[in-house]
Amino acid sequence: MRTTVGIIGAGPAGLLLARLLHNAGIDSVVLESRDRAYVEQRQRAGILEQGTVDVLRAAGAGGRMDREGLRHDGIELRFARERHRVDFPALTGGSSVMVYAQTEVCKDLIALQIEEGGPLLFEAEALAVEEAESDRPRVRFRHEGREDVLECDYVVGCDGFWGVARRAIPAEHSRVFERTYPFSWLGILADVPPSHDELVYARHDRGFALLSMRSPAVSRLYLQVPEGTDAGSWADEEIWDELERRFETADGWSLERGAITSKSVTPMRSHVHEPMRHGRLFLAGDAAHIVPPTGAKGLNLAVGDVVTFARALVHLEETGSAERLDAYSETCLRRVWQAERFSYDMTTLLHRAPDASPFENRVQLARLRRIATSRAAEADLAEGYTGFPLD
Repeated sequence: MRTTVGIIGAGPAGLLLARLLHNAGIDSVVLESRDRAYVEQRQRAGILEQGTVDVLRAAGAGGRMDREGLRHDGIELRFARERHRVDFPALTGGSSVMVYAQTEVCKDLIALQIEEGGPLLFEAEALAVEEAESDRPRVRFRHEGREDVLECDYVVGCDGFWGVARRAIPAEHSRVFERTYPFSWLGILADVPPSHDELVYARHDRGFALLSMRSPAVSRLYLQVPEGTDAGSWADEEIWDELERRFETADGWSLERGAITSKSVTPMRSHVHEPMRHGRLFLAGDAAHIVPPTGAKGLNLAVGDVVTFARALVHLEETGSAERLDAYSETCLRRVWQAERFSYDMTTLLHRAPDASPFENRVQLARLRRIATSRAAEADLAEGYTGFPLD
């Protein structure tokens, strides 16, 4: 099998890249180790930055998002039983975010790829990336019980943290920067309308809490819990009671309860692999970087990566210049490190460290009050949350 761009992984990054390349007249093949049903049901991110929304619309993949997604023009910060709304459009010149689950983005892009795009092979397990430093890299993969080889001009690894793409970069060419946080998120899905029409980020002495949603009828909520927590160790009523404590306000706001349909625990860590390119192998998304979920950056960073790659390859096709392709890693990493910085700031702003001193707790509250009373500080948060430029 032969193609111009071999894409490993049919998450939102790989699927969007295939769509962007198709629209530019560049052929690709997507290899996905899981079956279609798994990819379309895999619960992940739910907040799309303004730039991601714009890219999906421009790619012809935004129709259902615009019909069913929930545009949010702000978030609410809660601390010391106080409430403060951050108005995104007023602070950013019109930017907002969209609540639209990753599962739905994948469904939309899969349907387009099957209808209009190149080959999309499910249950095609990538085994290795070979000859990445040559002008004919290839991907060995297993599909329908037999091994095959995909020969490419370029390989883009969108196969996540545990995929084969990053492992194909020799250790002597790699640098890793990471931080593990001493807490996790206990997340629930509940069949109850959201208790607020925008996301609520709460800092409490007992720990962080987040009120989010998947639809007007389904709530998504999170609690900061100790690292290593078993989701099953929390009874449903215990979860609601703790959420109620952490969201408490002085004005009598109340949290609506409902049937919890799923529970999971998400570890918190930051991870960056440099460089994001080796020869003709390019890393994108979680294959290159992980952010804690506090800032809602994971999916959006992946979109930035594949947009950068697609634009660089189109530039090469149109001008013969590989300058932008050669700068791929440097270009992406500038945006990646800004997102890592933002996610780190949001995480340390809102979570209570297990060994936090009274001084550190007071500094947290001072930081939150600064955002609530300074337009400059508030605008910095709004600009980071709605997204850094894709260029």
